[in-house]
Amino acid sequence: MDASTQPPAGDMTLMSVVALSGGVGGAKLALGLYRCLPAGSLRVVVNTGDDFDLLQLRICPDLDTALYTLGDLEHREQGWGRRDETWTLMRTMESLGEPMWFRLGDADTALHVLRTHRLREGARLTDIIDQVRRRFGIDAQILPMTDDTVATRVETDAGDLAFQEYFVRHRCEPRVRAIRFAGAASARATAEVRAALAAPDLEAIILCPSNPYLSIDPLLAIPDLRAALERRRVPLVAVSPLIGAAAVKGPTAKIMTELGVATSARAIADHYAGLIDGLVVDDVDAAEAARLPLPTFATRTLMRSLDDRVRLARFVLARARELRG
Repeated sequence: MDASTQPPAGDMTLMSVVALSGGVGGAKLALGLYRCLPAGSLRVVVNTGDDFDLLQLRICPDLDTALYTLGDLEHREQGWGRRDETWTLMRTMESLGEPMWFRLGDADTALHVLRTHRLREGARLTDIIDQVRRRFGIDAQILPMTDDTVATRVETDAGDLAFQEYFVRHRCEPRVRAIRFAGAASARATAEVRAALAAPDLEAIILCPSNPYLSIDPLLAIPDLRAALERRRVPLVAVSPLIGAAAVKGPTAKIMTELGVATSARAIADHYAGLIDGLVVDDVDAAEAARLPLPTFATRTLMRSLDDRVRLARFVLARARELRG
């Protein structure tokens, strides 16, 4: 990092922040950042390795979770999907004998129809998401990591599974042997993502508490996106998805165990070694954090409420500013 390129400490008018996100945990912290940053200053780069086709519709779960969360439309108890959703389409499909293992609500399906129609017309996914976030009144950019196709594949003892097959249809039950990202080697980050990471007013990059293996690694597998992160001129701070040896939500701890990785703050630091400048962990991991070979900061990371999300976001931003010096 070159400190000479940074805006003066505390100058909020020059500030922009990039968050790398996927899934519910990432969207929670992204909302906290959105609520405490100046309008228009947040760019959320979102995993698209989970995207897939169902009923000939293009489904983008992580992008839609970010849209619904920042647009104040999410189902707060579930953490995913839309609030006040109805299920007529799904019930009707099931009555016709179609196995609906992936839940499609009626309002949610409208977004999938719009996206699929625009994609078939030749529109970029980036432009479609930008149109939707504006309609939702979101004053932050929500950026797909790429407009190319990248597909997360999970090699398990039940076979080689597409991510949603593993995650939803099989409920993460098969034992994981390896994870790969088909198409990532030839994919390119969008011009918007590259511009966000090279912006002269960029103050920090925040790696949200998303699953490192399923939600963040797809972004890092895109060569020019990773290269842009490696040549950044601002601090990159990660938030651990673990509290103690457990994940708040999802199969992070299970996958780590099955891949032979300890479920610990050190393992998260090792996973991102050479990329991050600091790590935020939960208070219960403070003792271990003190022994890690990089700046590590302990606070309460569990985000049950909006206040929790904003408080954690403010903490992470403050630590990034300290690292910037």
